[in-house]
Amino acid sequence: METRRGMTKSAVRVAREALAAGRMALPPYGSRYSKHTYTQPQLLALLALKQFLKTDYRGLVALLAEWSELRRALGLTRVPHYSTLCYAERRLLAGAEKGGPSGAPSAPSWRGHAGRA
Repeated sequence: METRRGMTKSAVRVAREALAAGRMALPPYGSRYSKHTYTQPQLLALLALKQFLKTDYRGLVALLAEWSELRRALGLTRVPHYSTLCYAERRLLAGAEKGGPSGAPSAPSWRGHAGRA
């Protein structure tokens, strides 16, 4: 018997699923020198919520400030500043475009440069 997963309308469930996926796909922190305030999986889950709730960075931050169950589901002790989400999205998407979450290109960056003889 085949089980189908239905679509959910629960933001908390989306957050938990995105957090679990982020934990499997990403290292906890982008750098050992980062502040370690938020993990990369937490930030990824927040960005997924932004899309799910069809809001902007500031709107998501406002919702997080008021929604304790959502903060608890994500393991957040603090609400991030909207710019943290903006920078995380840029970093995580750049990593995906270049071949990995770290942002490292899949091939050496010197290949294919014009001007080499």
